[in-house]
Amino acid sequence: MGSVARLAAVLAVLALRAGDPVGAAARGDTFSALTSVARALAPERRLLGLLRRYLRGEEARLRDLTRFYDKVVSLHEDSETPVSNPLLAFTLIKRLQSDWRNVVHSLEASENIRALKDGYENVEQDLPAFEDLEGAARALMRLQDVYMLNVKGLARGVFQRVTGSAVTDLYNPRRLFSLTADDCFQVGKVAYDMGDYYHAIPWLEESVSLFRGSYGEWNTEDEASLEDALDHLAFAYFQAGNVSCALSLSREFLLYSPDNKRMARNVLKYEKLLAESPNQAVVEAVIQRPNVPHLQTRDTYEGLCQTLGSQPTHYQTPSLHCSYETSSNPYLLLQPVRKEVIHLEPYVVLYHDFVSDLEAQKIRGLAEPWLQRSVVASGEKQLPVEYRISKSAWLKDTADPMLVTLDHRIAALTGLDVQPPYAEYLQVVNYGIGGHYEPHFDHATSPSSPLYRMKSGNRVATFMIYLSSVEAGGATAFIYANFSVPVVKNAALFWWNLHRSGEGDSDTLHAACPVLVGDKWVANKWIHEYGQEFRRPCSSSPGD
Repeated sequence: MGSVARLAAVLAVLALRAGDPVGAAARGDTFSALTSVARALAPERRLLGLLRRYLRGEEARLRDLTRFYDKVVSLHEDSETPVSNPLLAFTLIKRLQSDWRNVVHSLEASENIRALKDGYENVEQDLPAFEDLEGAARALMRLQDVYMLNVKGLARGVFQRVTGSAVTDLYNPRRLFSLTADDCFQVGKVAYDMGDYYHAIPWLEESVSLFRGSYGEWNTEDEASLEDALDHLAFAYFQAGNVSCALSLSREFLLYSPDNKRMARNVLKYEKLLAESPNQAVVEAVIQRPNVPHLQTRDTYEGLCQTLGSQPTHYQTPSLHCSYETSSNPYLLLQPVRKEVIHLEPYVVLYHDFVSDLEAQKIRGLAEPWLQRSVVASGEKQLPVEYRISKSAWLKDTADPMLVTLDHRIAALTGLDVQPPYAEYLQVVNYGIGGHYEPHFDHATSPSSPLYRMKSGNRVATFMIYLSSVEAGGATAFIYANFSVPVVKNAALFWWNLHRSGEGDSDTLHAACPVLVGDKWVANKWIHEYGQEFRRPCSSSPGD
């Protein structure tokens, strides 16, 4: 395929990676919030417009070339056209001396591609960095791990959990969207470049399988080929200890590229290793999933996420109940809130329909222009980390009168003072591709935590509002308490972070499970100790 057509297709694919239009400062963070991902549609539409104009120009050029071709062919096919005719003789000489030169050296093709390149350069500032592609690939691996998704199924657009012979559909999309061989290669290569062969191998295997099925065809947007996939997969297997597979794949590579000296040397190396240790030919290496040192509760966390929201069976525990809550507050007497007690220790309640659709939309709209990559406390610093993928913004109640009303409603329900400095501003969070927040405490566990800069004590309570729904995933999992709460649009989840003694409640260790499908928004109101002395009196009993 020609370089012009190839570049046109490559530009169309690059548009898929278009980023946040707020500027270069946000590059590399597009994947961390779905609202930023959605903005990528705008620069892609601009690129599609450029490509459409380019294709129309090329179609017109090719039509004219076809006209010229057909005219000359007809002259050659007409046996009654002797060159003895001086007119025909003249036109033959003219074509060979002038017309063909003009056709071959026409500037129309270069002008068309120049316009496409110029347009791309104007859009380029809105395209994300390579870190976004890496982040999106890691998100797919995260979903693969946490929800035990089958890579072959994902490549076909199917979200299935496979455990042994059991297959469970976690989500049924209205339209299947399958991945290409090159898509799978890119995911596998991100893992490969990190030395993560546990994830690299299944994605590269799928890439090889898809490339084999379409060998001989070529998509101009593809960066990789069957040879690339075989090369990476062979070395991944070697690094994982499976020399036999590495040898087989390397030999297959040489069938397509027999002059590759590096691969020929690899084949000799693998053959020698197998000759020295024949048992390696029959022993299949078991590839261990990479360890996450900071996540000691991984199995429990992922097990809770896989339930997609598992609450205790209420009828088996009479103390867990539903009611209309007024908190003896006049504000709520005319419009009580539906309250569902989810758990007792720790005390966790869900307030249904706490906000309206319009209020949720308003909060999202106010926060969106200010969203930045979420950070976590690391000593006295706050840093973005891989175990928290989202963007967040802080909203003062002066941003809109509705936020003042929201504060009054929270105060009425909880009986707590939610005005600064006794509570933090409303934090609005939008999760990204596979967005999550691994197990953590909301309250500070170190005296050096930035939370104490407010000089209002630790976070005594959390009030979290679900501002959207999701199709699958995204539950809030309480690790030690062993239950999870699914995303319930417009509902609010409330729990105490501290015992009445002021000690942190270790049972509030919780996590935001990765969003499998959907756009998850939440708003957090963190309430501090100071100012609540007479609203939630202290106790010396560690059990209170």
